[in-house]
Amino acid sequence: MKNPFDEKTYLQRTIEREMDIRGDYFRDQTAIIHSMPFRRLKHKTQVFYAPDNDHVCTRIEHVLHVATIAATVCKGLNRYGWDLDMEMAYAIGIGHDLGHAPFGHQGEKALDKILGGNNAFVHEVNSYRVVEKLANNGQGMNLTFGVKDGIICHNGEKFEQSLKPSTSLNNLDEIKNRQFISNSYEGCIMRFSDKIAYLGRDIEDAVKAGFVEWKNIPEKVQKALGNSNGEIINKLIIDIIEASKNTDSIKLSDEKHELMLELVKFNYEHIYFHKKLQEYNVFCHKIIENIFNHLCELYEKFGRNFELYRQSHIKLDVAFGNHIEKMNDFYQGNEDNIRIIASDYIAGMSDLYALDCIKQITLPKPISFDLR
Repeated sequence: MKNPFDEKTYLQRTIEREMDIRGDYFRDQTAIIHSMPFRRLKHKTQVFYAPDNDHVCTRIEHVLHVATIAATVCKGLNRYGWDLDMEMAYAIGIGHDLGHAPFGHQGEKALDKILGGNNAFVHEVNSYRVVEKLANNGQGMNLTFGVKDGIICHNGEKFEQSLKPSTSLNNLDEIKNRQFISNSYEGCIMRFSDKIAYLGRDIEDAVKAGFVEWKNIPEKVQKALGNSNGEIINKLIIDIIEASKNTDSIKLSDEKHELMLELVKFNYEHIYFHKKLQEYNVFCHKIIENIFNHLCELYEKFGRNFELYRQSHIKLDVAFGNHIEKMNDFYQGNEDNIRIIASDYIAGMSDLYALDCIKQITLPKPISFDLR
């Protein structure tokens, strides 16, 4: 099975460049891995905020799971005569969450509310914004269209049974919501892979946190999918390959799709809506709102007088001033709006940095005493 557009469409870059020894999609992988937004994923929430346990999943582990699952599905379908690019799927996987805010989906909701709601901040759209515009001090990563299209259309919160690439070419700059389907099979595969990667893994972490036990999972789900993250991933990967191989769609079988929906329901009831996480969510919203207000007030006071930022005793103020200075050409030429600038800066924060920033702006500077 082939994609609906010719290969040149998926390889198109904003700035043309000759293919080097790595190949186009492997080059995209390295561009993502070497970027600052990717490095920050190691301290960004998957489900549990700023975990002090190295065995709890963070966003960087999640994207690696997604990338390997997507590449595996491509490899499996290619054995049945499909023509899929594993390197493209892997690149989409590791890049899909580069625009996630700190504190996971609660950080996303907080920024969306602050900016006025109605999809004012959507992490899929922001991930595209990061790779296309914000990374490298406003230069972007110059990724291929195929990878950027897969990133912006990944929508990991919708649980379709079947997907086919959109035959209407996506204008990525005009996408502002989650209603679009990728133009490639690799993008559709990655969309399934996102869900496969987090459903079982989130249960593993919830068990460590004492929220649930594996035995609590509905019995029919355990019998069909297993009672470990590895078993769940394996069963769903095999099912997608088998259900899709003789069709023109990427799909789950009726049985496995029903079981996935059952697992989703379990996770929402017992993990994502757990009372303890709901209590943390309140603090996350307050943290992001307070940092946002502080940055806006700071900009109103100092504007683009970067020396004034550097004179502040608050490290956040200095760092924000340095950030605006580095991004000065981009913002003056594009969206010179403090609310957008503050949102971009906060969305790029790790959980740990956001927590450090709120301490800086809410706790007074310690008094220094002369000890002579």
